[in-house]
Amino acid sequence: MRAEAQEKRLPFRVRSPWRDRDDGDPAVPHVLRLRAPQDGEVTIHDKVQGDVTVQNAELDDFVLLRSDGTPTYMLSVVVDDNDMGVTHVIRGDDHLNNAFRQLALIRAMEWREPVYAHVPLIHGADGAKLSKRHGALGVDAYRDEMGYLPEAVNNYLLRLGWGHGDDEIIGRDQAVQWFDLDHVGRSPSRFDFKKLENLNGHYLREADDARLAALVAPMTAGLIGRDLGAAEQALLVRAMPALKPRAKTLHEIADGTTFLFAPEPLAMDEKAAAVLRDAPEGMLASATGRLRALPTWSQELVEAAIREESEAA
Repeated sequence: MRAEAQEKRLPFRVRSPWRDRDDGDPAVPHVLRLRAPQDGEVTIHDKVQGDVTVQNAELDDFVLLRSDGTPTYMLSVVVDDNDMGVTHVIRGDDHLNNAFRQLALIRAMEWREPVYAHVPLIHGADGAKLSKRHGALGVDAYRDEMGYLPEAVNNYLLRLGWGHGDDEIIGRDQAVQWFDLDHVGRSPSRFDFKKLENLNGHYLREADDARLAALVAPMTAGLIGRDLGAAEQALLVRAMPALKPRAKTLHEIADGTTFLFAPEPLAMDEKAAAVLRDAPEGMLASATGRLRALPTWSQELVEAAIREESEAA
């Protein structure tokens, strides 16, 4: 059959030679297939893709039970969905072809037909289907290795294939109220780490300082080579308002905390040493004088004093 289809340049469809016979010997090892309809057509009213029609002649007599009696995926998923009372099948559009095979089996069993919604896949920046070569895919990797907050990932993934007007920041509760299948796009979306970083930066700035400190503490401990004490963890909480405004990930915050726990005097890298060597004479003494004259060391006053010194230099 395969050779005949190739010779006629037609798609290969399995038509069982036993579909219209009843003289087989059940003792002989065999598979069980669905006697698929060959005439007419089937239309699926997909909630995302719209009406999709396939000619029944395109369906083959696919295997339901293997020769050893074990069920195939196609049979298992249909039976499982029916037993579990599944009403909506929402999955990637790479499974759209499977829907017509599964629907043929559902109708043969006279079971309730589910509502189908086949959503477009996510592509990488190069336009190819997202895969491991594009970077981390596991949720734990985005959290632990890359430093993204779960609410930022939720928001970003939601906006990849769905929208609500011009709203970019959509929290979980708001998403539950607004989300519907009618506004899921039909075209694939491209995963953009820069947009995810920008969104994560927003959620970092909005996050509770104590929560951020708890998330950052293990990262800081890994950078300085020891665990933080209770007083150091409290210091981490107090430092968050100054550390989180410019950060895009938790790791960037952790990098900014290391100076808090380094022994004094702080080690100076070559770049910083070069800046000091090239600084105008008396600049450090002048900056020290400005800082000593402050009535109190708040973030705003210290920043203003350093900015004044920089402009004066």
